[in-house]
Amino acid sequence: MQTKRLRWGVLGTARIADKVVHGINLSANGVLTAIASRDPGMARDWAAERNVAHSFGSYDDLLASDIIDAVYIPLPNGLHKEWTIKALQHGKHVLCEKPLAANAGEVREIIAAADDAGLKAMEAFMYRFHPAVARLQQLLTDGAIGDLKVIRASFGFRLIRPADIRWSAGMAGGALMDVGSYCVNNARMVGGEPRAVNASSVFSSGGVDINTVGILEFPNGVLAAIDCSFETGPGAHQGLVISGTDGRIYVANPFSRDENDPVHIVVNDAHDSERQGAAYTIEVPAADHYHLMVEHFAEAVLNDRPVAYTLQNSLCNMLVLDALKEAARTGQRITM
Repeated sequence: MQTKRLRWGVLGTARIADKVVHGINLSANGVLTAIASRDPGMARDWAAERNVAHSFGSYDDLLASDIIDAVYIPLPNGLHKEWTIKALQHGKHVLCEKPLAANAGEVREIIAAADDAGLKAMEAFMYRFHPAVARLQQLLTDGAIGDLKVIRASFGFRLIRPADIRWSAGMAGGALMDVGSYCVNNARMVGGEPRAVNASSVFSSGGVDINTVGILEFPNGVLAAIDCSFETGPGAHQGLVISGTDGRIYVANPFSRDENDPVHIVVNDAHDSERQGAAYTIEVPAADHYHLMVEHFAEAVLNDRPVAYTLQNSLCNMLVLDALKEAARTGQRITM
């Protein structure tokens, strides 16, 4: 029976934090112990509303305390590196919201800091912990659609709040860094590491991409098309299509989903003699991927085991994001 629990702290009161907090509250091996905000009153109110025992009026004060073992960081992208490294230097394990940093150089700094501290750090790509991902990977391994040829990953929504931090170039905003990072991550999970990329973007007056379409070229002639947007709607939309020589797999909600909704993987397998090529649906039961992610991270910390999603994987993802940004800015195909 699990007796020891990882004591969590949260740096900031961003809306995404509530999803992770809910996951911590569901977990068998973690407890939310403290919250920090630059506004002491907001920290107190946030803690009181969520029945959290401790609140701090600064991030530094929380990191300096001895009442937590790990922190979750939901701060703006441009602050991820600074506070991840500070947390590691204070002896705290770190789960940081994606993207892990603003560029690959910053990810390398985080890797060095984690190695120096001998602590766990992980980027919070929560979707990778949903059972649907393992089922999808098994289908591909089993050759359900033959040889992989084309991947299409899409994620967009309409960002209507003009003061939203994701409009800030100085805070590493933009559609590619926000929802596009999921598309790149998923394409890499399926196709491996690309050898070259190309991209085109529409930019805001503030210098962040509003819409981006990218092409990733993988070995063996495999291609991935990703698109992400801050001005498409109505509502958030996402999708994944994986095409092979013998069929196609479609997932309507590959990245973000309600914890009560099952995931439907639609497969069209031309070699299935019983179905004669007709599409069939695999239903993966509902699960809270935030819960599964934080429970996995806590288990890795408490038992000193490797995390499933490594910092090296985060670095590879950021290298592709950097290359796509360069391709969109220069109009050139970028070799990885």
